[in-house]
Formats: sequence, structure tokens, C-alpha cells
Amino acid sequence: MGAPYHQFCPVAKAMELLDERWTLLVVRELLSGSRHFNELRRGLPRMSPTLLSRRLHQLVRAGVVRRQADGAYVPTPAGEELRPVLEALGAWGVRWIGELGDEDLDPKLLLWDMHRHVDHDAVPAGRTVVRFTFPDVPPSQRDWWLVIAGAEVDVCDVDPGHAVTVTVTARLRGLVQVWRGDLTWSAALRDGAVQVSGPEPVRRALPGWFTLSAFATVPRPAPA
Repeated sequence: MGAPYHQFCPVAKAMELLDERWTLLVVRELLSGSRHFNELRRGLPRMSPTLLSRRLHQLVRAGVVRRQADGAYVPTPAGEELRPVLEALGAWGVRWIGELGDEDLDPKLLLWDMHRHVDHDAVPAGRTVVRFTFPDVPPSQRDWWLVIAGAEVDVCDVDPGHAVTVTVTARLRGLVQVWRGDLTWSAALRDGAVQVSGPEPVRRALPGWFTLSAFATVPRPAPA
């Protein structure tokens, strides 16, 4: 738990647990379906393993998360009750927080989030491999692959060796904007922020393979 506020207000008591750095993002990942430590690490790539272990221990001790015999972390009813809180925070952030800085853009986090939003009914049967290339990022983070097979989706930062179905070449900011709902697929393709190469039917179908971020449909305020 964080330092006490010494206030009887329920908001203050809740924030003694929740306002420590990374805590709510750990809860976000758990509510998004991550269950094991390595999955949580992939959704929180800039959080140290030591700090992640500490935050998980605090959440377990507070009764927000329980750890199963197989090592998985699962939200308790108290943890599930935080879902609308996080949804409201995210919607507020979309509407009122300013433009993203370059340091906020992370291909690892983007691909991890995208892999959780694949519409399996829309993807062709069999194995589908989507290669993503970001020319504007350092070479070590430039190339990624999503391997979709049945209900399974793997995120690879090393060539998995399968035939590529379609390739997406994008400015990292452009694809993040599409994912957040700030830019439509068609607009991104039109202005060159995103380019798709492969057979024409696959190129046309690609946007429908993803359901986008849960916050993509949040209405934005009208310009002042």
C-alpha cells in the first residue's frame, strides 16, 4: 500500500492502494485478459520485473487479485469492479489529454494490444501471418509479425519462418492513431501513414480483421 492520506474519504482510502505508479496499469492488463507474469510483462514492457512482482503482491494482499495454483493471476470480484473505473479513465483520457509525445509510442505495446483484438471470424481459415514494418523506429524494434491460427494469436519480434500473408508498412504514430480511433484506416492509407502490400482481396479485408481499441469509438470534443 502507498503512504496513507489519513482521510476517511473512500476516494482517499482507495487511492492509497491504486495511485502507486503502475498499479492501475497492472489492473488494466489483468482485466484485458493477461494472466501469467510473462503476459503481464509484454503488456507493460517498460515496467521492471521486480516492480511488477511487488505490485502483484500488493494487489493479492489487498484482495483485488488472487493467485491460482498454476501461477495465474485472476481479478477477484473487487478487481472486476474496477473495470468501469478504468473504462471511464480511458475515455476521459481520450477526450481531454493532449497529443501523444514520441516517447509514448511503443511498437511492442501496440502489437500486444492488437493481438487481443483480432476478429477471428473475419480472418481467413488456416494460418494468417501479418508482418508489420515501422521504418521510423530503431532497427531492433522495426519488424513484427502477428501469427493467427484458429483461436491463437502470437506476437513475434523475430521472423517466425512462415509465409507472410500481408505486410503493413507504417509510421508508428500513424498506426497508433488508427488504433486509438484518431485516424481512420482509409485516411491513413490515403495520406501514406499506412501502406498495405499483398493480394488485393487481403489488402481490402485487413482492416476488418481487427476490432480496434476499446477507446476508438469514444467521442472527441469539438475543437475550441
